[in-house]
Amino acid sequence: MTDVSYADLPRVATHLRALLADKAQKKPDKSPFVLLYAFNGTGKTRLSAAFKDLGKVIDQHGEVQSRDTLYFNAFTEDLFSWDNDLESDQHRTLKLNAESRFFVGLNELEIETRIRPLLDRYADFDFRINFEFDEHAGNITSAEVTFSRTVLSGKGDNARTDEVDGIKISRGEENIFIWCFFLAILQLALDGAEAYKWVEHAYIDDPISSLDEHNAIVVGNHLVQLYREAQRPIKTVVSTHHALFFNVLHYELNNLVGRNGALQYILKRDRQTNGYLLDQQNGDTPQFYHVAALKDLWLVAQRGEAKTFHFNILRSILEKTALFLGHRHFGACIKEVADDADGILHQRFVDLLSHGKYSMYEPAEMGEDTKEFFLTILRGFVERHPFNRELFPEPADTEAV
Repeated sequence: MTDVSYADLPRVATHLRALLADKAQKKPDKSPFVLLYAFNGTGKTRLSAAFKDLGKVIDQHGEVQSRDTLYFNAFTEDLFSWDNDLESDQHRTLKLNAESRFFVGLNELEIETRIRPLLDRYADFDFRINFEFDEHAGNITSAEVTFSRTVLSGKGDNARTDEVDGIKISRGEENIFIWCFFLAILQLALDGAEAYKWVEHAYIDDPISSLDEHNAIVVGNHLVQLYREAQRPIKTVVSTHHALFFNVLHYELNNLVGRNGALQYILKRDRQTNGYLLDQQNGDTPQFYHVAALKDLWLVAQRGEAKTFHFNILRSILEKTALFLGHRHFGACIKEVADDADGILHQRFVDLLSHGKYSMYEPAEMGEDTKEFFLTILRGFVERHPFNRELFPEPADTEAV
């Protein structure tokens, strides 16, 4: 399917909402899903913010009257902040931003008992949430979390366990706790809790950054399990840069809503218009990074728009391909034979121009001769390996892309 281009992220968000609404109308008893893959830096977090903003109703005074999206992204993590008790260094707490609707009504919903079984899957620490609220207004005025851990000390007959309270958990553990906090609230929304009946959409962007393989599987399975037990459907977008997490969700969602039940897309930048592309993805794995990057490099090189930093990207692609093929050095993907003179020269070009001042942060124009070398190296690599040539149109076709 041909990529569809959008001028900006709000237009992408509008399209995603329309897709979800259409799915919901066809199967009103099922939670419709969009699974979105994008490289870091493409705009996933900004897209989640644009999606959320489209669900707000704002009055003439600029006040938000209603909203419809429960979201998890970098902004969600900002609702939690540490008070490290710098004076006495004893009472360390994680503060919650009580002004956010994210926390509305939690003091009445036994949130701790919901978070704890979720957290137990990932961590070995415990927690306690302390709320202060205005009984007259029914609002939380402040809230904080204290953490504790059971520590084993001594040996043999002298061994004992002690509960250490007020600990500072690691950044990774904090991320896991916030994720479980979100899951507990999502569970309330899926269960139809009165405080979260306003939630019609959920947008989840990269649940836990830097997922290892084990947690990518656990988090994906865990998330979909909540929807399997849901009392009401919620239209949901999940975006990620993590290929394995995408793969896990593909199969988990197939089991939940049926084969091809979730709409899947790759979000990319449109280098021609400076807008965004949504490329439909039907398989269980998004385009591998090196294939998508190679496609972009091909178009840039064919148009004579290559800059020095593109050598860094080319080297990364060559190294990934060499690793996959079992070679010790990326030069094996450039040279026909070990003593190939042109191949040795091309390897030297990549070596020199992917280092030093030719960095990703100092893009500079290439000379015409260097552009020709870049295109020659790239063309030789593409022709030497069995890539799908439809991804790499010739110059006459490139103008129309």
